[in-house]
Amino acid sequence: MLSRSLIAVLLLSGALPAMAAGADPAPAASAPASSELPDVVVTSTLQPTTVLQVPTSVTVLDSSVLEGASQQHFQDVLSQVPNLNWAGDTSRPRYFQIRGIGELEQYQGAPNPSVGFLIDDIDFSGLGSAATLYDVDQVEVLRGPQGTRYGANALAGLIYVKSKEPERAFDAGADVGVATYNTRSYGAYVTGAVGDDSAARLAVQRYTSDGFYHNLYLNRYDTNRRDENTLRARWRYQPSAALRVDLTVLRAQIDNGYDAYAIDNTRNTQSDSPSTDTQHSTGVAVKARYALTTDTALTAIATYAGSRVVYGYDSDWGNSRLWAQPQFGDVIYNYTDLQHRDRITRSAELRIGRDGDQAFHWIAGVYALQLHETLNDTSLGLYQYVPTDPTTATLTDTVVESGYRSLNGAVFGEVGNDLGPLWHWTAGARVERRTTAYDDLTTNPGVPDVANHFAPADNLWGGALTLNYRLQANETLYGALQRGYKAGGFNLSGGLLPGQLVFAPESDVNLELGYKAALLDHRLNLSSDVFYTRRHSLQAKTSVQNDPTNPNAFQLLTENVPHGYNEGVEAEARWRATQRWTLGAALGLLETQYSGLIQNGVVLPDRRLAHAAPWQAALNAQYRDPHGWFGRLDITGLGPFYFDLPPVPTSSGGYWLANLKAGYAFGAWSVSVWDHNAFNRNYAVRGFYFGQEPPNFPNKSYVQLGDPRVLGLDVSWRLGGAR
Repeated sequence: MLSRSLIAVLLLSGALPAMAAGADPAPAASAPASSELPDVVVTSTLQPTTVLQVPTSVTVLDSSVLEGASQQHFQDVLSQVPNLNWAGDTSRPRYFQIRGIGELEQYQGAPNPSVGFLIDDIDFSGLGSAATLYDVDQVEVLRGPQGTRYGANALAGLIYVKSKEPERAFDAGADVGVATYNTRSYGAYVTGAVGDDSAARLAVQRYTSDGFYHNLYLNRYDTNRRDENTLRARWRYQPSAALRVDLTVLRAQIDNGYDAYAIDNTRNTQSDSPSTDTQHSTGVAVKARYALTTDTALTAIATYAGSRVVYGYDSDWGNSRLWAQPQFGDVIYNYTDLQHRDRITRSAELRIGRDGDQAFHWIAGVYALQLHETLNDTSLGLYQYVPTDPTTATLTDTVVESGYRSLNGAVFGEVGNDLGPLWHWTAGARVERRTTAYDDLTTNPGVPDVANHFAPADNLWGGALTLNYRLQANETLYGALQRGYKAGGFNLSGGLLPGQLVFAPESDVNLELGYKAALLDHRLNLSSDVFYTRRHSLQAKTSVQNDPTNPNAFQLLTENVPHGYNEGVEAEARWRATQRWTLGAALGLLETQYSGLIQNGVVLPDRRLAHAAPWQAALNAQYRDPHGWFGRLDITGLGPFYFDLPPVPTSSGGYWLANLKAGYAFGAWSVSVWDHNAFNRNYAVRGFYFGQEPPNFPNKSYVQLGDPRVLGLDVSWRLGGAR
């Protein structure tokens, strides 16, 4: 596939610009300034840089996309990012996969993400439920290892959510929305000057929905509800041109239900104990920048994040009336699982550097991240073959109490310079030391307690070499050689062999060639790349169910696989065709494979990684009339992907989704109607393959479905007029 990918990039870097140049015979100067696409600045890199200048594969979803598509959560727009997927098994995405690399879930053990997830510099890796989008300015997705920028938590890449900044000019707005499934949303923001030297911004939103499931046993429609509250506060203090201090506070209170699996794979559940998926997070970030000279600055960042996560599920997905039916053996079968997780992270970063706008630039810094997490996981279960004979009862009550602490310390640096008028190079490196300490205690009635203690420490390193070649003023080719890394960890499921308890660190090396351009007087933006990633000692999630009568015995474990690779293509285009029409397209092609996975002493055949779809595509068209009418169409598609590594043989089906929006803006007001998943397609966001149904518990495929068709109406008011 690599050769096909290279051909695709050559076509994009050669033929597409030629086609684009011929698409509009009028001279570029004839296009009015209002027809230009705005320059987008990537803020998640070590120094803010325009998309055109960043020598790596990056997608930026700016405010025009986030607001134009009428979305509530990052879940709703991530399908527009090439080679980005997510794993369900929660009410909102927490775990992401970039180019097929990333976690699928976390039940026990150390938080050890492959994809970094930051909101205004605050680390929420593995806690993506907090990614609501109200008053968000843009979302940046950096694909490929970010070994220099973020180290151990960015083996696959980095997702960065940036909220809107305070403005000195007074502004305010409010938004109200209603939709099917008893969906309601209310939001408001205000921004303005505070004294002579500072400005502030405050935004709040509440979003509720019954969810999309009907619990037949309880006759309820809200067991998979969504109840999401967000508060954002930002303050900027700038007493002089040399000093700027930014304070950010985030409060995300996600109180969602969780009842998303049915034995017939429909949205009609039969759980007698539907549970919850809540995340209460508070984040604080302070960022100060002081200009030492005209082109050299000192930057300090300190962050805090505290999250309490309560996650549970009805493990048997049924009830006494269902399991009493003859086809299920007339058994008592009742299992639940409930987890209480508390996580606190603190980070500090200090860096000094010369501005990246200079021909010669450099940066050096130190970083520390402290994490403390406690977990209480209570699994309760009763299985009784003959309801009238208690001697056949099997109790499987298990309680796991655990505590985990880690400390990451790193030094990093980057330097770059021009090589003549057309070439520019950069070199960066990061060295990191990670120490951990983990303790737990597992209790089962009638069984001796089991305790674990782990204290692994890893020395890790990564970095990047990049080379840019300027074809023309707004047209570049780049090459990048990157090394990423990820710390090791441990498995805690009962019944595992001693050699399965600990797994080693992973590293990868990524080679990438890309093309970026702003053509037609900045009315057409193009970017494309081809990449090949070689993975070493890759961490792969597998599963086993030792007791077929106990769904809580379905165990997930991580093992090291000797080798693997990920290769593919990413391409994006955005074209301001006229002053009224803006068109966009994105494509991701991906081939992944692991080599050397051993189960029960047998080397398994090589296969594609889980949640690594072979293709992903997005098309969109946005219309805005100067008289106030506007509209948007989004079509996104995803190819089939395996749900897990062997022994799971099942996969999802490919699918296409369509979202529509139309409205009218008049004065300060805007009214719009929208239709998400307009053709009401059924599609899976997560799946398992195991025995769930008594009395014989045959292995079957079970899936969690994505959102169905939802129709809505939004009304917005802006003090400065509709935008």
